[in-house]
Parts: sequence; structure tokens; C-alpha cells
Amino acid sequence: MALEDSRFDRQTRFAALGAQGQARLGEAKVLIVGCGALGGALAQSLVRSGVGHVVLADRDVVELSNLPRQVLFEDEHAAQGASKAEAAKATLARIGGPSRIEAHACHVDAENLGDLAGGADLVLDGTDNLDTRYLINDWCVENGVPWVYGGVVGSGGMVLPVRPGVGPCLVCLFREPPPPGTLPTCDTAGVLQPAVGAIASLQAGLGLRLLVDPAGLQPALVEIDVWSGDTRHLRAGRDSKCPCCGQGERRWLFAPRSGETVTLCGRNTVQVRGAGQALDLEKVEGALTGMAVDPVRVGPLLRFELDGIRWTVFRDGRALLEGLEDTGRARALYDRYIGS
Repeated sequence: MALEDSRFDRQTRFAALGAQGQARLGEAKVLIVGCGALGGALAQSLVRSGVGHVVLADRDVVELSNLPRQVLFEDEHAAQGASKAEAAKATLARIGGPSRIEAHACHVDAENLGDLAGGADLVLDGTDNLDTRYLINDWCVENGVPWVYGGVVGSGGMVLPVRPGVGPCLVCLFREPPPPGTLPTCDTAGVLQPAVGAIASLQAGLGLRLLVDPAGLQPALVEIDVWSGDTRHLRAGRDSKCPCCGQGERRWLFAPRSGETVTLCGRNTVQVRGAGQALDLEKVEGALTGMAVDPVRVGPLLRFELDGIRWTVFRDGRALLEGLEDTGRARALYDRYIGS
């Protein structure tokens, strides 16, 4: 028995997968958007399952409060303030196996999603915000690529596999994202690691099914609560009047680009985007000599303190400014020290 055959022996004994299904997994490309709690667990499942090409995209850095539920990160990553995408890639690489792992420390938006997902057979949702989920839905419906929505907060969450042209899309079930502040978040309601694990496991299982044998899979919204043990299963068909998959509207994909600053939910942090050009971090660090306090280079980012703000500057031109929520001030500080 070949080494890789031995690695996946127990998996291929599962009749619904088998050797042919394992071969399909080995040829598949999957984009995981977000590699924190859900995304990290998803990535680990896919790599251990032998998915051939796993693409990770995440805009954030590792913090100490991530460690109880984000399985790919360790104390050292939090102490460094490492890029989540790069730290996740390093942890996954130690697992071994045939998977090619690609990491992008970037903010996923309508401009780069096509490049990140190009050639993908599946997209998995590990995000923490609704706008990105609706963007993924738009792109996947537009391009006929299946994806799996997952959301978790408190002790439970929801999962929805989306098969464009076959079952409902996200907009079929949820016409509009609720107004900001009206739903509980992990920052307001907390979150349990077992809830993350349950939702990610269901997402990953459905994702493997979509890669190997989607025929016969009837998409449904599934809700799980690990504290009460309650589950709910809601089957729904496509809505012919759905603005997205029924009427062809791609509101999030083709809408004009929004403002250059975004307040990260519950983080007291503002993300500022530059002009779209890559930064030479060595030159940025040199230009801030004598002003920036404790500058540290960690992979694709530069961290320092300046004007009482903790800065994380990425090669793609983005910056996270921790310690404020005023987007106008964040934009002004960025323009002053990094440039517009």
C-alpha cells in the first residue's frame, strides 16, 4: 500500500467516499475566507482530509483572546501579532500530507475575490461579517461555484450549503443583512469552542460532499446548539423572486466600492485601505525611524506604536489601527504617516 493510500485508508473505507472520491479531493481547490475560529477548523479538516489545494484569506492578526477557540494558533502567534493567514499556513504545513496550502493576508472584497477563488471547486465561509458573506454568495451564484455558509455565536450556529441553480442561495432565505448592532456577536454574547467545532464540522462534511458527490444533496438550513442539544432543520427551495439567484442582481459583487475605512466589530480597531499599491515595509519602517515605538516585522506585516495607537501595516497597503473607532481620525493618521 502506497504511503498516501495508507494515510487515507480509514477515510476511503467510507463507502460514500471510496478511492475515487479521495482522488477527487486530491484534485480539488477550495477557498476558505477567514481562518480564525470557523476558518481554522475548516482548514484543518480539509488538509487532514487530503484536499489538494487549500487557499486561505484573512485580513486579521492573532490576539490572545483568539486562542480558546481558534485551533491553528498558539501563544507565540499572539505575542507576535502574527498574520492569521500566515500563522495558519505554518501550523497546517506541520500536519503533512499532499495538500498545497496558499495564504493571503488580505481583506477579501469584490476586487480580489475573483483572483482568490479563480479555479476553485468550493468556497467555505469562515468570516465574521455579513457583507463578506453576501459578497461570497454573489460571486458563487455568478460563477456557479458551490459554497457553504456558517455562522456561530454563543453556544450555537447555523449552516447552509449553497448549490447555485439547484437550491436556495443566501439571499433566498435572508433578503437583507440585519442592521448593524441588531444581532448578537461573539464580542457581545461570547462564543464556546464546542459550538465552533460543531458548526465547522458540519460545514466541512457538507463541503466534502459537494466536492465528491453533490447529487442528491438537498440543501437545508441547519441550526445547532451545543449547550441545549437542540437542532433544527429547515428545508427550503429556490425563490424565483430572489433578487440574486432569481433576478440576476449582484448587489455586493458589482456595487461601487465602499469607503476606505472599516470599523472592526467589537475590536476598537479601524481598518484603513491604501491606494491599492503594495508597500515596501522596509521603507515604511525606515521613514518612521524616531517616531514609531517598538517596530517589529512579522512575515507580511509591520507592527509598531505611534500616537498612542497600535499599528499593523500589511504589504498590500492596508493598516489596522487598534485603540480607536473614529474612521476619520484613522484615515488622517494613515495619510499622515503612510501616505494616501
